[in-house]
Amino acid sequence: MRVADLRPLAIFEGLTDDQLAELLEAGTEVRIEPGVDLFREGEHADHWWVLVDGAIHLVRRVGREETVVGSMDVPGRWAGGFRAWDEHGVYLATGRGRTPGRVLRVPAPALRERSFAWFPFAAHLIEGLYGTARSIESTVRQREALVTLGTLAAGLAHEINNPAAAASRAVASLEDACGTLLSSLGRLAHDEISARQFTALDELRRELEPGAGPRDPLAAADLEDALAAWLTGRGVAAAGTLAPTLADAGADLDWCARAADALAGSALEPGLEWVASTLATSTLLAEVRESTRRVSDLVAAVRSYSQMDRASMQLVDVTEGLESTLVMLGHTLRDGVTVVRDYGSGVPRVAAYAGELNQVWTNLIDNAVDAMGGAGTLRLTTRAEDGNVVVEVTDTGPGMPPAVAARAFEAFYTTKDVGRGTGLGLDIARRIVEERHGGTIGIDSSPGRTVLRVRLPVPSPDTPGAPQTRDPG
Repeated sequence: MRVADLRPLAIFEGLTDDQLAELLEAGTEVRIEPGVDLFREGEHADHWWVLVDGAIHLVRRVGREETVVGSMDVPGRWAGGFRAWDEHGVYLATGRGRTPGRVLRVPAPALRERSFAWFPFAAHLIEGLYGTARSIESTVRQREALVTLGTLAAGLAHEINNPAAAASRAVASLEDACGTLLSSLGRLAHDEISARQFTALDELRRELEPGAGPRDPLAAADLEDALAAWLTGRGVAAAGTLAPTLADAGADLDWCARAADALAGSALEPGLEWVASTLATSTLLAEVRESTRRVSDLVAAVRSYSQMDRASMQLVDVTEGLESTLVMLGHTLRDGVTVVRDYGSGVPRVAAYAGELNQVWTNLIDNAVDAMGGAGTLRLTTRAEDGNVVVEVTDTGPGMPPAVAARAFEAFYTTKDVGRGTGLGLDIARRIVEERHGGTIGIDSSPGRTVLRVRLPVPSPDTPGAPQTRDPG
């Protein structure tokens, strides 16, 4: 390639022959062949490509399909080179040969050096433009992360508050039940019942079990009324309090009659109070156990979600990540959202930054619930397919028009109302999946069924975090 080949190009207007010669010396002539990629979408834009003759298609991947979004078909059109001013710059599309021709490929460092040498003011403006854009993007990403964190924290506080409040109420009631238990034992001792009588009473207590009474509300009410009438007829002052507890535990009139035979006279009421208080204590302890278990499960889910005690790159069970994310988003899934789990058997683990992957699941699930307006069916699917682990998040919302689906993964693109989104959720998910994990993410959308599909490669034995096999010899 010669200086004469570059002189007609409008982009080089104002450059001297010596400057053009410097560009040629720093660059390389590359032939365009139809169907052959010159540079690829998402890769670092390490070179500046200037069309000399021929034509190039600019192609972007949307879901499973590739779409031509533009063409370089006029000599002097250019692409890439962004890393001359921005270390994070990537190609926005794939450059694929359309017709035979030539391009001048100049390394980004050489482009930077010459732009600052020839046009220092313009170079500073360009560098400032990129820096400002990155700063704004970083600020908005941080705000999005803080908003998400605040939402998750509020939801988690709500989730923890329910079992914590239940445990607190149960402990307060347990204090009263223990007081009644001790009081009834004191009254039984005062009546000087024999060891044989107490043993008989304890055997009667063992026949009962909390929740063993009638399940039908009408039958339970009838039994309570019958027990209350029987107790009142025998002078038991606490008949109204004892009857519901005894009925719930499965006591009937025959059981009460046997209790009266075992505890004659004034010992009957404290004996029944002792039985009722032991049943109440057992029930309340079960409530405390269940409530504290729920709190413990929530804490475990938070630990799994945040991955705060694990290595950065590790073998991850995607199902575990999905489940911990569902717990974290539990406050958004209560009213009207049905979660269907379609987890495949034998799905291998993937080598991943687990905390980042959970951020992907959070964005996809939260977007799906939002798309359904908080009411519909959310289906989570996992399976192994062609050396990849596939995760699908499907919702029954109205779907995306093709124009929206084509731009869904672009930074700052959003269809939500002002104040409801920054347009970074799916862009963040794409970056994490593709750039951090070497996977793919795409959308299949139609009315009533939108699928966000993530493919993650199954690790080879030499992948960091993958288990190492040992030579049996």
